Amino acid sequence: MPLILPSILSIALYAGGAALLAAPLTGCPRAPRRLGLATATVAVLLHAAVLLGAHGGRLDLHFFAALSLVACVVAALTLLVNVSRPVAGLGVIVFPLAALLLALDVFLAPPTVPRPMDWQIQLHVVIALLAYGVLSIAAVLALLLAVQERALRARRPGRLVRALPPLTQTEALLFRLIGAGFALLTLTLLSGFLFIANIRAQHLVHTTVLSVVAWLIFGALLWGRWRHGWRGRSAVNLTLIGMAVLGLAFFGSKFVLEVVLQRTMG
Repeated sequence: MPLILPSILSIALYAGGAALLAAPLTGCPRAPRRLGLATATVAVLLHAAVLLGAHGGRLDLHFFAALSLVACVVAALTLLVNVSRPVAGLGVIVFPLAALLLALDVFLAPPTVPRPMDWQIQLHVVIALLAYGVLSIAAVLALLLAVQERALRARRPGRLVRALPPLTQTEALLFRLIGAGFALLTLTLLSGFLFIANIRAQHLVHTTVLSVVAWLIFGALLWGRWRHGWRGRSAVNLTLIGMAVLGLAFFGSKFVLEVVLQRTMG
């Protein structure tokens, strides 16, 4: 198959980029960082090309295809974050996951046919993908923040902690990402209510409810940060809880209907 070679190359480059970004964590010089990001950039471009080729240039929202699409978006956003705020730890976690989800879509997933969508629904999906991608990166950053905070409290800063930006900068970046993701999630909900005519018929009731719950969690976190200065463990826990709820909203029904019950959905 013509997509096998670029898929394998993308997976290899994802792994290579992650390894180069992880080099400082093993005591190697920081010099490979730019090479690691460049390698991952080529991996993302190949990943996008595979998605376009495998699904006919259309948005395919079936379970494994959607996972691969989200992984590509998250990997691309990780590269953008690293341009302004170098956080190599993000790539060390995100790029291998992107490689895994690409492999599942290409080598293990059953063939699917993308359903036609009006431009309004496509716009809704694109906004939702961006919201999920930004908040996914925030969740990974929250995990790194928790590791960083625990190490500093124990006064045992390992190589991972030393490779991260200062705690205050990591925390500031976390809330910037949550703020951007919250705004995009708000647009996602608004566009869904405007453009999706029959939520119940499309098995989207619980997706909508869980998305609203996640929106409330992230909104409460931002309000608590503004009003009460929430930070540290509270911020990490609420970020991870909100992301878990959002993950169920995006992929819960798809997994049950398509993987468990072997039924298709839009």
